[in-house]
Amino acid sequence: MRRTLRIVLGVLAAISIVGVAAWGALAIYYRAPIGEGAGQMLGGALGLLAVAAIVGLPVKSLRPATVAFGVAFMALLGWWSTIEPRNDRDWQPEVAVLAGAEINGDLVTVHNIRNFEYRSETDFTPRYYDKTFDLRKLDSVDLVGSYWMGDAIAHMMVTFGFSGEDYLAVSIETRKERGEGYSTVAGFFREYELYYVVADERDVIGVRAVYRKDPPEDVYVFRTNAPAENVRRLFFSYIREINSLNRHAEFYNTLTTNCTTNIWMHTKVNPGRHTFDWKILASGYMPLLVYEAGRLDTRLPFGELRRRSRINEAARAAIHAPDFSQRIRAGVPAPPRP
Repeated sequence: MRRTLRIVLGVLAAISIVGVAAWGALAIYYRAPIGEGAGQMLGGALGLLAVAAIVGLPVKSLRPATVAFGVAFMALLGWWSTIEPRNDRDWQPEVAVLAGAEINGDLVTVHNIRNFEYRSETDFTPRYYDKTFDLRKLDSVDLVGSYWMGDAIAHMMVTFGFSGEDYLAVSIETRKERGEGYSTVAGFFREYELYYVVADERDVIGVRAVYRKDPPEDVYVFRTNAPAENVRRLFFSYIREINSLNRHAEFYNTLTTNCTTNIWMHTKVNPGRHTFDWKILASGYMPLLVYEAGRLDTRLPFGELRRRSRINEAARAAIHAPDFSQRIRAGVPAPPRP
């Protein structure tokens, strides 16, 4: 029995060491300011130390290697804790300006609403504006999904409606530095700061539905029947985070702090919110989760609702129209209010 227990504990310890070493090597590779070659060498050295530690688990004379690995990992954690998010980097122009908001009774003034003039996805003139919204007119929130590689993967956004007259979109994204690309793996390792794009719908929806070509994106606007009081609480939750990011930067994380998990976290302010579901991680299925909760138009089968919620053609036709937001919703089913 003791021998079996020792074997089980040894296997668990070996698995733990392998996992820790893999995480440590990737953390060094992506975040250590020592250059790619040196990062690979240091990560490889940590891997060799992990092998020695595993070999040393059952052999008393080699147990110092296990201790040495533990010390190296503690040093790695100490260095990791010093990496802090910042707001003062050389940002790509589309994420260079932070939004903010001021609330005065029933009026909220949002600063730096993005409304770029696009000629293509990468050729644009930056433009921002400030606008005051009447919170007494805040009565709807829609879920927007942008798909480019099948049903399971999508970028999710929300957009708030004010009596069908004005719309304010919020897209949770990575804040990349000038010349920096996106890597899903790097997103686990504090590579990117978190960024809330607060935008005119013509900008954040239009660029995806009209101007992105490589790959093209299919954009869907899913209209919800969320009660006005829930919409208001959700809106304030977003405003608090937007203002907080102005004061203190935060890191994006591919798994825990992304476009979809953050939407779900914001819904904590409302009673009866969705419990955690695998569809939150498989972001493309989040609209189905909302449909199953009865917040979309369930009078239609979900497949039909999804087909009628695609707005690419309407967006292309309305991209320069003053009533862009109203025209992209013209054919989208709206669920009855509860």
